[in-house]
Amino acid sequence: MIQVLRFLLVAAAIPLLSYLPTKNDIQINWISIAELNNLYAKNPKPILIDIYTDWCGWCKQMDRKTYSNKKLIEYVNQKYYAVKFNAEDKTELVFNNRTYQYNAAYNTHELVIYLTNAQLSYPTTVFLAGTNTQPAPIPGFMKPSEIEAPLKYFGEQADKKETFVIFNKKLKTVW
Repeated sequence: MIQVLRFLLVAAAIPLLSYLPTKNDIQINWISIAELNNLYAKNPKPILIDIYTDWCGWCKQMDRKTYSNKKLIEYVNQKYYAVKFNAEDKTELVFNNRTYQYNAAYNTHELVIYLTNAQLSYPTTVFLAGTNTQPAPIPGFMKPSEIEAPLKYFGEQADKKETFVIFNKKLKTVW
């Protein structure tokens, strides 16, 4: 009798589960710096680096509100290598044939110091047209509508043709 009641309860609950909120079916394909080195050597394309810390509330907001946007996810996965990098990571790593380590004086990784021009702020979104190009860091939380222009500027390789100001004036935002 108890088994029959359990079965009936489960059968009745299944349709209700479809009303529960769910996460996107798709997510950004975040990779590590080591994976970036290997993939970029085989197939160069623009790089997006999300610099965060575990204690940063705005970093968590970027994950929840920006990096969960379906159009943004699809665009980043198609056009970029996306790296999520903890600024306080203590592992030694190689990027663009240079070795970087944790810097105790700054309480951050040397790669972060390089990518942000020592302007440490979290979150910081860094755009790189290539591994050996000047980093373009944008500190602070950005909504999908605010990150769209820089994403598309580098994603469409407009940085090779025109300034960001000119590109941004022509861009029709959709996010």
